[in-house]
Amino acid sequence: QVQLVESGGGLVQAGGSLRLSCAASGRTFSRYGMGWFRQAPGAEREFVAAISWSGRSTSYPDSVKGRFTISRDNAKNTVYLGMNSLKPEDTAVYYCAASSGSGRYVTAASYDYWGQGTQVTVSS
Repeated sequence: QVQLVESGGGLVQAGGSLRLSCAASGRTFSRYGMGWFRQAPGAEREFVAAISWSGRSTSYPDSVKGRFTISRDNAKNTVYLGMNSLKPEDTAVYYCAASSGSGRYVTAASYDYWGQGTQVTVSS
C-alpha cells in the first residue's frame, strides 16, 4: 500500500513557475514508477509526466515537453514536478500516481495509487 500526498500548488501568473511535490509513504517507493496527471473542469484526466524507478527514464506529452521536468529523490520518498513558462491552459488539479511496475507509463490505467490532487491556477 502506498499513500501519496501532493503539495506545492497555487496561483501563478502566466510565464511563472511552480514546483509540485508528492510525498509517498512506504519503504518500497524506489520500486514504483511514478507519474503526474492533471484534470481541468469538464475534461478528462491528462498525462503530464512519468519517471521510472531509477529516475533515468522520463516521458512527457508534447504539450509540456521543454517546460515541465519530473524528478525523484528515492531517499526522501518524493517525486517532483517542476513547471516553467506556465500557461493558462495548464490550469488544473494535478495528481501524483504510483505504479507497481517500475517503468514510466503514460496511461492512467497503469497506475495503482493516486494522491488527492493539488490545484494549479495560471492567470493570464
